Amino acid sequence: MRSALAAPNRLPVASLLAFILLTGACTVGPKYQRPPVAAPPEYKETGQWKTAQPSDQIAKGKWWEIYQDPQLNALEEQISVSNQTLKASQAQYAQARALVRFNRASYFPTVTANPNINRVHLSEHRAIGSVSNGTSYNDLVLPMDVSYEVDLWGRIRRTVEQSRENAQASAADLENVSLSLHAELAVDYFLMRSLDAEQQLLNSTVTAFQKALELTQNRYKGGVASQVDVAQAQTQLETTRALAIDDELSRAQFEHAIAVLVGKPPATFSLPANPLNAPPPIIPPGLPSDLLERRPDIASFERQMASANAGIGIAKAAYYPILNLGASGGFESATWGLLLNGSSGFWSVGASAVQTVFDAGRRRAVTQQAQSTYDQTIANYRQTVLTAFQEVEDNLAAQRILDSEAQTQQVAVTSAEQSLTLSNNRYRGGVTTYLEVLTAQSIALSNERTAVQILGRRMTASVQLIKALGGGWDVKDLPSMQAVGAVSAGH
Repeated sequence: MRSALAAPNRLPVASLLAFILLTGACTVGPKYQRPPVAAPPEYKETGQWKTAQPSDQIAKGKWWEIYQDPQLNALEEQISVSNQTLKASQAQYAQARALVRFNRASYFPTVTANPNINRVHLSEHRAIGSVSNGTSYNDLVLPMDVSYEVDLWGRIRRTVEQSRENAQASAADLENVSLSLHAELAVDYFLMRSLDAEQQLLNSTVTAFQKALELTQNRYKGGVASQVDVAQAQTQLETTRALAIDDELSRAQFEHAIAVLVGKPPATFSLPANPLNAPPPIIPPGLPSDLLERRPDIASFERQMASANAGIGIAKAAYYPILNLGASGGFESATWGLLLNGSSGFWSVGASAVQTVFDAGRRRAVTQQAQSTYDQTIANYRQTVLTAFQEVEDNLAAQRILDSEAQTQQVAVTSAEQSLTLSNNRYRGGVTTYLEVLTAQSIALSNERTAVQILGRRMTASVQLIKALGGGWDVKDLPSMQAVGAVSAGH
């Protein structure tokens, strides 16, 4: 049974409201400031790109288009549509956004309704009360309760702030996953194309070795060459065929990896051979200080720092009392006809405060834990920045050194081809044995394969450099604090 309470005195209510207005803006905990990180004035391995800036093509985000490969472009576009790892990361970001909306709901009162209908029969032997013994009656109640926590010390604000910053970190993680997947596909693609070039080289070499074997066999039949020469030519031919077969396995594995990246079963996916023959484009690195704004993983750790800082405020708010406002009201009657009558109404309002007096150091431990978590995120952030600088330097060095190695290797290839031509001529003229030809063939093939492999390494190093530079991403692309809490279309 419910009864109406007397209306509270206006003075205490006014005083309470004034107190709330005066203290409502108070938020405990430290104000977040991003810790400074030292950035060198320029990269050690910049070389000929010292004054250059990242190209506009990379800044657009679809960095793979700078390779001018339509097949690669088509594959990269499929990642955004069909890659399951990316979809999982998108779902994780959606969870983080939903948590923002969940915590933000604490800004508003909670309203509950609990209507109930009862038919009551009293015992004939109960103590005498306001209702006659042995009677039956209806009890119809339509109540509504309102509860609201006044955010005096900013606990709710800090919680919403923390969830928003976590959502921004999740958005940066999503961009980092996308960048990693696109880079992984490009690396696999260029390694596969490098194998296609190597396969093309081995196939042409097999053809040349087949002709050399036929020449040696004819010379043997004519009594000019020995059976040892024939056996050596046969061995060289079959060894080269075996190398070509071995490359088929590696190529198949790269093709399967690409199929999974674009969200297709390997059994239904195939790519035609497309030998790699063009060098990588020049990729200016820009300034080291720009890297702090261009790497999504750095942005993620920076947002995690901000979230951990808000966690300190949440922990410190536990030292202060929690003020709850409550109100209840509704209608109660024994008959339906009088249920919504004004005289059937009841209401009550009130406030309560909860203050922890003794918890044996629990709040202090939680605060220390929050502070340590913040310190941990600072260390993680600074380590991520250092690793980012290392990755850029590594791949700048790879581009510079591999470019020099490619030029030197091309000289070696030219010399080896000339040596092979001279050895073949000397063998046909009967001046030397087939062993000299065999040695020249091995040296020429080894140098040509090395040249192809260096080109593949240069291409993958360029992809890794783009990834290390952030793939054209910018911290301005992060969703705002308001956007992460907005209701998405379709949700």
